[in-house]
Amino acid sequence: MERTLIIIKPDAFQKGATGKIIDRFLSEGFKLRAMKLFRFTKEQAQQFYIVHKERPFYAELVEFMTSGPVVACILEGEDAIRRVREIIGPTDSEEARKVAPNSIRALFGTDKGKNAIHASDSKESADYEIPFIFSRLEVFE
Repeated sequence: MERTLIIIKPDAFQKGATGKIIDRFLSEGFKLRAMKLFRFTKEQAQQFYIVHKERPFYAELVEFMTSGPVVACILEGEDAIRRVREIIGPTDSEEARKVAPNSIRALFGTDKGKNAIHASDSKESADYEIPFIFSRLEVFE
């Protein structure tokens, strides 16, 4: 079994899509191992997205991720990282509507920046992101 992290972003949280998004993963057979509602500080968002620091969208991403509450979840399942990335769809929600119309980003995202959900893109990312958000005491085994 593999674990991965998802974060329901401020845009999807504000739209009231949190339950629908989590239900989608549960209906796909994932187990929910932890869940947390919180709001990133600027410093936390900068550190969490440090891999994007040199990219032109970094400041905008940090500003967006601190603009409202988010819900982070640890999901567990077979080949979880790859399967979750498939379910969420392409980064750009407009593209997702064309190529993956039933994906989470197609259904709940607005554009490339406000795309409803973050998901770990590799085992290395998940290994960094999960303990960044959750302590061991918060994870259901």
